[in-house]
Amino acid sequence: MKKIKNPWADKEGYNCFGCAPNNPMGLKMQFYEDGDEVLSIWQPSTHHQGWIDTLHGGIIATLVDETGAWLITRKLQTTAMTVKLNMHYRRPIMTNAGSITLRARLAQQMRNFVNVAVDVVDSDDNLCAQGEIIYCTFDQERAREMGFTGCDLED
Repeated sequence: MKKIKNPWADKEGYNCFGCAPNNPMGLKMQFYEDGDEVLSIWQPSTHHQGWIDTLHGGIIATLVDETGAWLITRKLQTTAMTVKLNMHYRRPIMTNAGSITLRARLAQQMRNFVNVAVDVVDSDDNLCAQGEIIYCTFDQERAREMGFTGCDLED
């Protein structure tokens, strides 16, 4: 497992709620390549809760979407926009029970549409949520216009 470099970390104006390291209100997610998958290990806290000590479903959906997008960034070396996000919430994720792990994998690709599947497991390795996302990927020219020049691994 190797850490993925954030290609936008030094870009002026970059303030993504999911992955910008300097967004004070953001989730500050980091990503890793593990074979064919991209994963994120993330620690919820009480200010991410819906019900008492329970991670908010909208935050879970955001984590899933962000992890899926990073799979495209790393594995397909481009950027994309979310077309459809389908969530399956299987069990609550507690904000006081350790970190969660999100694992994204490419499910299907048809031209510029990519289906990504993301599993969310808690610190006890229980499957808590699953996301199915359809993205529309951008061609290399459009990705470059958005400031994307490639996504590498750290040394």
